[in-house]
Amino acid sequence: MTNVPSVSYSITVRLEVPAGATAVSLLTATVEKTGGLVTALDVTGSGHDRIQVDVTCAASSSAHADELVEALRSVPGVTIGKVSDRTFLVHLGGKIEVKSKVPIRNRDDLSLVYTPGVARVSEALARNPEDARRLTIKRNTVAVVTDGSAVLGLGNIGATAALPVMEGKAALFKRFADIDAFPICLDTQDTEEIIRTVQHIAPVFAGINLEDISAPRCFEIEARLRKLLDIPVFHDDQHGTAIVVLAALINALKVVGKDLSQVRVAMAGAGAAGHAIAHLLYTAGVRDIVAADIHGVIHPGRADLAGVPTWYLEHSNPRGVTGGLRDAVAGADVFIGVSAPNILTADDIATMTDDAVVFALANPEPEIQPQEAGRHAAVVATGRSDYPNQINNVLAFPGVFRGLLDAHSRSISTEMLIAAARALAGTVSDEELNPAYVIPSVFHPGIADTVATAVRDSVEIIRKTAEETGEFPAVPV
Repeated sequence: MTNVPSVSYSITVRLEVPAGATAVSLLTATVEKTGGLVTALDVTGSGHDRIQVDVTCAASSSAHADELVEALRSVPGVTIGKVSDRTFLVHLGGKIEVKSKVPIRNRDDLSLVYTPGVARVSEALARNPEDARRLTIKRNTVAVVTDGSAVLGLGNIGATAALPVMEGKAALFKRFADIDAFPICLDTQDTEEIIRTVQHIAPVFAGINLEDISAPRCFEIEARLRKLLDIPVFHDDQHGTAIVVLAALINALKVVGKDLSQVRVAMAGAGAAGHAIAHLLYTAGVRDIVAADIHGVIHPGRADLAGVPTWYLEHSNPRGVTGGLRDAVAGADVFIGVSAPNILTADDIATMTDDAVVFALANPEPEIQPQEAGRHAAVVATGRSDYPNQINNVLAFPGVFRGLLDAHSRSISTEMLIAAARALAGTVSDEELNPAYVIPSVFHPGIADTVATAVRDSVEIIRKTAEETGEFPAVPV
């Protein structure tokens, strides 16, 4: 477990101290001595004898934040006032809202926006439902749907507890791609009820983003909704992760001078994300993927294969590797982990080939600490924001949906995902590329637009091919 202070555990402590030249510096020294990091210090009130100070500091956990408060309380002459958890403050009242795009100032406005004028638009849509993309919010709206069964690294915490995460997802859609997204947290974990409910609400939306639904149910839910609906359905935990991993791997292999089609890839984790990553890498050209789950390397002769997607048995492990994860890692060029914390050591990474690539993506604690992996690996990536090369889904899903919505796509294909990954990889120029920068920051300008353009172009290519050859079903406009 790391003890690095993080803004996720940031607090602001309002306190009073005796006025004096050393008062403020003593507060800073106390926080730092206790392992915290002062990020802001504001004098918010002053008198002849006492001053009021707001100390904002980052801790490494909730318990550590409490320690910081007690350490400040122990400073002679300090009186502690209000203590605010900045993360909870951000979430007060929710993080998103709905605003009207048109003014409602008088009776004329009301008649246009609502009754009686709205009836004419409803009648027009009854005659031609396709016009909903033009005349309603449908054209730019995505549903972020979860059942709360696999939220972040928290597990099955339910629909209500999942709501802050889905709100955050909706906020990211708006911030990075100007898409209006709504959190839909379903109070059921029954596969049939989820499919039926999403099918019923689909007329409002131009796309469905499935989120934090546990495997293996998520596979069936996505597959069946794709057949039932005439809008794209995208499980971000699977495909968003896979896109960013492929993009980062394309660039990492450039750094070490290896070819995608020739590398050996060892994977830890065969759930939703692991399956999608393996499938996308295989489609992109990787031919030697050895995956391990909690029971060991996946191979046809293994006794326990319950819940393992059949894809692994048909497309992975061409050399017939058996044993555990360490057997898969030995001799591999690339390790990709989407599993559990601290399951590998630096000695394990030393058994990989020269110039190895390690993507340890378990969050918040990776399969191996980056410093340890870096002792033997040439390129290291994690899912964390406090290390270089963060594999973050926000690099993918806003642009992917922007492209799908702009193209009026009714489906999504593997070709579109690969196009998105290659476009994302291309945002890192040859001049910028180095072991600590194989994937851009989420705030790198233009990422969503670049990914959206690639997806939109891919949709048009598929559509044109279908119209010319009839080999694939057309993607209707």
